[in-house]
Amino acid sequence: MTDRRVVITGTGVISCVGSNVADFWDSLVNGRCGLSRVTKFDVSEYKTQIAGEVADFDIEKYMPKKDAKRMDLFTQFAIAAADEAIANAGLPQNIGDAIDPTRMGVVLSSGIGGLGTLTKECASLEERGPSRTSPLLIPMMIIDINSGQLAMRYNAKGPNMGIVTACATACHSIGESFWMIKRGDADLMLTGGSEASVTRIGFAGFCSMKAMSTLNDDPLRASRPFDANRDGFVMSEGAGAIILEEYEHAKARGAQILAEVVGYGATGDAYHITSPDPEGDGAARAIKVALGHAKLNPEDIDYINAHGTSTPLNDKFETKAIKKALGDYARKVMISSTKGTTGHGLGAAGAFETIACAMALKNGIVPATINYETPDPECDLDYTPNIAREVAIKTAVNINLGFGGHNGALILKRFEG
Repeated sequence: MTDRRVVITGTGVISCVGSNVADFWDSLVNGRCGLSRVTKFDVSEYKTQIAGEVADFDIEKYMPKKDAKRMDLFTQFAIAAADEAIANAGLPQNIGDAIDPTRMGVVLSSGIGGLGTLTKECASLEERGPSRTSPLLIPMMIIDINSGQLAMRYNAKGPNMGIVTACATACHSIGESFWMIKRGDADLMLTGGSEASVTRIGFAGFCSMKAMSTLNDDPLRASRPFDANRDGFVMSEGAGAIILEEYEHAKARGAQILAEVVGYGATGDAYHITSPDPEGDGAARAIKVALGHAKLNPEDIDYINAHGTSTPLNDKFETKAIKKALGDYARKVMISSTKGTTGHGLGAAGAFETIACAMALKNGIVPATINYETPDPECDLDYTPNIAREVAIKTAVNINLGFGGHNGALILKRFEG
């Protein structure tokens, strides 16, 4: 079963830099940042006052308003992105009209889930008492509801679950979906991640941790991965959805193929609840595991989309990890963090960035790390500063790391039949 090839046949995006894949990719190529002052709530008392909000999102384009009221925003984002991915893959919304629904699964998760719903219902509990708490609180809030709602929407009856590993969530969701197809449990998987944590409680928690940037007067330049003056990440929201498909299955139905997934590695740091391993050991091992499964050497990698959060610790420790995994070749590989443009999508980040890798392979363009102005001696690799590069690449790695010491690495190759 491990000889089964896995390809990407559809993608969908809802983000602060575009609510479709074409606009999202255009923003990455041209370094168009989507960060701005928060408008969802009063941020005047918060240390961080900027984020990547999804603009002009209209859920009624996707479903009746009465149905949307039964879903948290993170699930609404997931459905919008998934609808695009399904359409781009040339599939009907009712999967059973085109393929065996028992052979399609869903693993599209979130790092945090329904914070907006939880905040609203906690306020209701305090003001009006327990009898007025919504019976939909739990099914709207729980993270696995994404996969449940999506399966019902598309009649997908294969493997169905929610994987939660903080900011590595989407990476692990995609990777585990890859294995489900490889081992024959499914022929097609809808996967990725979504997040809607630009909320009062989400901001309060991350501000208290001093994890986010406080460059409030200059939001377009606040997310600056690998730059010496980086001071924290900038939170963003949205969703990325990906259709993974077994190659022969995709070929038989005449699907267009964007890229091939060839490797996946997942490891743990066992070090700290929020800080990565200072030596980058866990992330390095994830890359090496992925290379092993892909049967590739370090020199086969052309491009790395790094986790690159713009935090002081992540960027220098991730640099160590890349050096440890690739050895001397680390100084020759092209690296970028697209979070300078998109901000940090938390549980959706790995989906955004895997899609970025697929588009880079397909279009022969490596997106830049924008806002890279002052080199950091501890971050001394080629981060593709400020200007995208037109270069035909064959292999790309996406790295995502999460609180709790969760590490994930995915390897994609340009599809060549």
